[in-house]
Amino acid sequence: MMFYKKIVRPFLFLFDPEFIHGITFFFFRYFPVMGRILRNRMSWNNSLPGSDISLLNLKFRHPVGIAGGLDKNAVALRFMKNLGFSFMEIGTVTPIAQSGNPRPRLFRLKRNQAFINRMGFNNDGLEAIRRRLLNRPTDFIIGGNIGKNSQTPNEDAWKDYLTCFIGLYPYVDFFIVNVSCPNIKDLSQLQNRSQLKEILTHLIDYRSGMPEKRPVLLKISPDLSYVQLDEVIEVVKETGIDGLVATNTSIRRIGLDYSDEQISGFGPGGLSGKPLTKISTDIIDYLHKNLGDAYPIIASGGIMSPEDAVEKINAGAKLVQLYTGFVYEGPGLLPQILNIIRWNNKVV
Repeated sequence: MMFYKKIVRPFLFLFDPEFIHGITFFFFRYFPVMGRILRNRMSWNNSLPGSDISLLNLKFRHPVGIAGGLDKNAVALRFMKNLGFSFMEIGTVTPIAQSGNPRPRLFRLKRNQAFINRMGFNNDGLEAIRRRLLNRPTDFIIGGNIGKNSQTPNEDAWKDYLTCFIGLYPYVDFFIVNVSCPNIKDLSQLQNRSQLKEILTHLIDYRSGMPEKRPVLLKISPDLSYVQLDEVIEVVKETGIDGLVATNTSIRRIGLDYSDEQISGFGPGGLSGKPLTKISTDIIDYLHKNLGDAYPIIASGGIMSPEDAVEKINAGAKLVQLYTGFVYEGPGLLPQILNIIRWNNKVV
């Protein structure tokens, strides 16, 4: 952990964040054995006694996975499995490949252990990602994060979501419906009750005719008011989806040690990392109190330490996902979280 933070991270942070992401994922893709080597050097077992979790008709080796957005194109599945994560969310996947927003579109806010990104659902498209999943690793749970193409009008958004749902259905273990990314124009409007219900109803209707029931979860924004959260809760109950992912990135600029001029210079985009820790936990707590355990919650947002993960689980989350914390803290964050969970039996 210290080697990463003292040596590796300072070197990586010398480069443009999107450039270094591309380089590291090249190695993750073509040298997946590196994950096992790293895990062995950290001397830990990725299946700790008593940490198995049965959820969503799936069995997770432990509660820690990788959030959507880190591996948009399903190229690092074997690396992340070898490193020891129990599940991974790929995407966001859209029906047609798209390049996303113009660069630069990813910014480090090192003082606050945060990122601002406006990637814009850049991905290789449904067909390319589907082909990669034909040879997916076994004993590793994969979630498919699905969205709409930028050029698709909101009134037709359900068609894009259904296309991705049908295309990925045989190849992933569960789905995450992403209507909360702030980097696609007007996408957040799909969180309105009527449009959200339309999208989810089409997915559930298709699923009802399938022999295997793939769980469907909704990924929500940290910027929703409590009134809006209540509407989401009603839609969850009405449509019959299986759970929630809380939360996505935020359009707000909160808890940042930067001047207004500097913040303005970063431009629009979603804020992730440490500034979202408490906001995400509060939303999880509210959702859990109103939905109970019948609708599992996956925590995503601001998990930068083992203590953050425990707080999320104690607030009601059943699983936790890393992204910004993985970048800032390194692979050693995973065994640290598992160790603290093992010693806090009440949250397992």
